[in-house]
Amino acid sequence: MRKKVTSTDIAKAAGVSQATVSMVLNKKYNVSFSKETIQKVEQAAQELGYTLPGRKNRKNSKNSRLIVVFCPTLTNPYYVMLLQGIETVAKEKGYGVFVCNTQRELKIEEQYLRMMYSVSPAGIIYTCNPSNAFMEEVEELAEKIPLVVISNRDKVKVDAINQDNTKVGRLMARHLLELGHRKVAFIAPPLTKRQEQRSRRVEGFVREFERAGLGESVTIKAADDHWDEVLPSIDSEYRIGYNLTKELLAEGIEVTAIAGLNDMIAFGIIDALQEEKYKVPGDVSVLGCDNIIFAGMSHMALTTIEHFVPFKGRDACDIIMRKIESAGSAYSETEPISTYHIEYEPKLIVRKTTAYAKQSAKKNFN
Repeated sequence: MRKKVTSTDIAKAAGVSQATVSMVLNKKYNVSFSKETIQKVEQAAQELGYTLPGRKNRKNSKNSRLIVVFCPTLTNPYYVMLLQGIETVAKEKGYGVFVCNTQRELKIEEQYLRMMYSVSPAGIIYTCNPSNAFMEEVEELAEKIPLVVISNRDKVKVDAINQDNTKVGRLMARHLLELGHRKVAFIAPPLTKRQEQRSRRVEGFVREFERAGLGESVTIKAADDHWDEVLPSIDSEYRIGYNLTKELLAEGIEVTAIAGLNDMIAFGIIDALQEEKYKVPGDVSVLGCDNIIFAGMSHMALTTIEHFVPFKGRDACDIIMRKIESAGSAYSETEPISTYHIEYEPKLIVRKTTAYAKQSAKKNFN
């Protein structure tokens, strides 16, 4: 009889300790290993024909009925709307959805990515751009598992639902310019490289004012980077809007309109203005982006940008299903490899928080 291969045999072949072999093969990623070490152990195990005790090697994920969704936070209704769209399609097709909340932490995202090889889901959906540090790993995963990114129109080599955030920013600015606003502010979360989609929305907004010769009349207020370094709470973005508006008013900067990067920030802006006895939109107009459910409520009536968030979730899951069905067809080996790129045109939704600008703000900001 052939001698049973043990983890000790693999350790000798890979030149590492038996404990390292055990942790790598059992996916104990609470301990960090280099890519080289992981590859050496996995290659040695494969060459020796090692099978984990009590488990069977999964040759493929055809029988998996799980869709994994990478999400940076669950505190913003935007991501909840995306999940609703994804779950609608998944449920119709008999699939379950597992959410990996990365909390915008590189270490957590890395741990979840490593888990994907052992979990072997039927498909993976990123609800925002993957961190640049892991783009190579994501592209490698996409070669083995159907994977879709709901992206910022970056040049990703995988299936994507695209969003041109500069276009969103331009649309917001154009609305205010058409209403005669010349002195405006834009309030945003931290504008870091990791969250480039935010910067692009601000960039589009500023460029539209620059085209009108009013670039210097735009005030940008962005939150400190630490807001992305702490665990977000349910009101984090609301508080960013509220706090930065209070700061703006305290500095005596004269504006007739304030744009929030998203609707939750816009709600914070409105509350801060009203506490200081400014009328919205009588004194200061306010608009947001995402058209979350609260924005359409009659007592909110927030002017916002609709970019069809639930539909993006549906489309992302639809692409996964097409890939699964294509791989299972009789002609899958002869079919061309398709890369899907879908983009929605943003739409302005005018409600009650924006109006024509007065010649000067009603209150004296000084």
